[in-house]
Amino acid sequence: MKHHIIDLIFPKRCPICGDIMEAGARLACPICKLKAPYVTTPYCLKCGKPIADAHMEYCTGCMENEPLFTQGRALFRYTDQIKKSIYSYKYGNRREYAAYYTEEIIRLLGDDIRRWRADAIIPIPIHKERAKKRGFNQAELIAGMLGRNMQIPVCSDYVIREKNTIAQKNLNREERQNNLKRAFKITQNDVKLEEVILLDDIYTTGSTINAVTQVLLSAGVKRIYFVVLSIGNGL
Repeated sequence: MKHHIIDLIFPKRCPICGDIMEAGARLACPICKLKAPYVTTPYCLKCGKPIADAHMEYCTGCMENEPLFTQGRALFRYTDQIKKSIYSYKYGNRREYAAYYTEEIIRLLGDDIRRWRADAIIPIPIHKERAKKRGFNQAELIAGMLGRNMQIPVCSDYVIREKNTIAQKNLNREERQNNLKRAFKITQNDVKLEEVILLDDIYTTGSTINAVTQVLLSAGVKRIYFVVLSIGNGL
């Protein structure tokens, strides 16, 4: 009865379509879950970007500029629908969306995550000023849920963001790389990790993942994987 009253006062919205869900719906509309733009094969075996040619193993971006990380996977293709969903989650305080995102990551990417045998999950950090303004780190919230469900330690403070960089979305590849120079720092040099999974919301050029990967490699981490909510198309 208590949960029913709460749902009436604060109706749950579907993370995909944004509409108020019907009574009894779990985390997302059943139809939306079926039609969500999940990443399916073929995808790049390095970064996980969807590619059109099933005969290609890697996207053009990874072939031209081989990333530093070991491998990555994404849940959704970066469509307007998913862009709106993540925007509401990050800036509209729709923290409840994290439960749906986590459940789908486990359902669709869980086998890869288990195969990687990571020592820890590290959410991509945001600067303290941005965290204060937003109220939470969107990657850290999902990482916590994912870690608890899959019994993988979460190291939220292993890497910090020292530099309050400008938003990456309007920058080209070179500008993104320059924007992230010396942005991240290892804080726990006494903690030895060999294999880690980075967790973030969006992967476009991979500049952020690569910047954190570079810092981790310099600290002695041997293999860096990543999981993101959404990713752009590869060529």
